[in-house]
Amino acid sequence: MKPRPTADPDSIRSVVSELRNVNSVLVITGAGLSADSGLPTYRGIGGLYDDESTEEGMSIEKALSGSTFQTTPEITWKHLGQIEHSCREAQFNRGHQVLALMEQHFERFWILTQNIDGFHTAAGSKNVIEIHGNLYQLACTACDFKTAVDDYANLAIPPLCHACGCMLRPQVVLFDEQLPEPALNTLYMEMRNSFEAVITIGTSSYFPYIVQPVRMAQQTGRFTVEINPDQTPVSKLVDEKLSAPAAATLDEIWRQMNHS
Repeated sequence: MKPRPTADPDSIRSVVSELRNVNSVLVITGAGLSADSGLPTYRGIGGLYDDESTEEGMSIEKALSGSTFQTTPEITWKHLGQIEHSCREAQFNRGHQVLALMEQHFERFWILTQNIDGFHTAAGSKNVIEIHGNLYQLACTACDFKTAVDDYANLAIPPLCHACGCMLRPQVVLFDEQLPEPALNTLYMEMRNSFEAVITIGTSSYFPYIVQPVRMAQQTGRFTVEINPDQTPVSKLVDEKLSAPAAATLDEIWRQMNHS
């Protein structure tokens, strides 16, 4: 088995030194963080759909799009079900735990996550912006019925509303849909107050609203870090690039932060 990469020790020490001198931190997380819990990413290292179309002959982005949900919701629900099944019985990892501990340590600490698995809140984080929603929060497409489930094991796919019989959908942002306004408002409000450090973890940094906080921090001289084995659009923008898996790297950063 190929050994997993580890972060450069000098870069770790630099990150720890900087974090000891800041009071406010924004952390941006993507699928690479939950990959350490055994969850596959859509693409990238260990991706579910690397170089492949779905069984329907369309890209995963098309299958998980709002337009496909409108016309053939059974296709979207099928792939949502597959994603949920890959998450089932997985749990938050040490990286999620470290971020929850960091929230208690820093004066102001927020997580902006693309992940829909709910692991941040399960690990104890309170200040979490789930910009793409949550896979386990379901809402009716026709009435006001909402519910939360632990998993999809006992759900018919697609599931129907207990109140009106119409189709339910998870409260997640599908491709080509708008981001949730409450989450955006929280993000913009916190961004107006600025952060002394921005750390991006395990995200491909494809979307502008993920790149923007890093770019703004870089332009204003704030400290920026990327933890990701892959190269991304922000890799050349950050002060420190840690090319290693998320959980082990966060654990080492936290260990050194608490080592006198």
